[in-house]
Amino acid sequence: MYAIVEIAGQQFKVAKDQKVFVNRLAGEEGDDVSFDKVLLTGDGDNITLGAPAIEGALVGAKISRHLKGDKVIVFKKKRRKGYKKKNGHRQSLTEIVIGDISLKGGKKAAPKAEKKEEAPKAKKAKASSKGDDLKKIEGAGPKAAEALVAAGIDTFAKVAKTSPEKLSEVLTEASSRLSHIVTDTWPKQAALAAEGKWDELKELQDNLDGGIEK
Repeated sequence: MYAIVEIAGQQFKVAKDQKVFVNRLAGEEGDDVSFDKVLLTGDGDNITLGAPAIEGALVGAKISRHLKGDKVIVFKKKRRKGYKKKNGHRQSLTEIVIGDISLKGGKKAAPKAEKKEEAPKAKKAKASSKGDDLKKIEGAGPKAAEALVAAGIDTFAKVAKTSPEKLSEVLTEASSRLSHIVTDTWPKQAALAAEGKWDELKELQDNLDGGIEK
């Protein structure tokens, strides 16, 4: 029997006793973990498909060890600006061993008609609780802003209270493609934005290049 399951934002095809490397999980070595976002299971010719997940299905596993992946070199250069930056990144990973795959009846999570009507309301409520537009910080693009929000740093005030080193760590953990971004001026920019000092922020950003002081 096998299953396709979502673990730490990634999808894997797994079977019992299989070893899988996933993005770093919370927990200690030897801890038991389970994942309920099971998208599909197969047992011979018997296929169960979720919508999107199979209701009641679980994939159990045990944390084998924590480790880091192979080093990835990220090099950034700006022509005619004398700017070069080279970073190395090793993704934090967790090795898990797949245990039981349980269907518990294999009921599909079929959407009901009334849920479709309620979806716009839920979306609107989510939008109303949205934090600040972190893309107003020069140097922070959509992907970087998304990574900060995912880490709970969703307002200018929170960015202002976070060190550049921690901001860089959050970006690197989110994606190796963000590890090259320089965050030295982000807390200063965010502090001005949090206080509504937009003129001072604009003056500061006029002297920046991609969030970096010229």
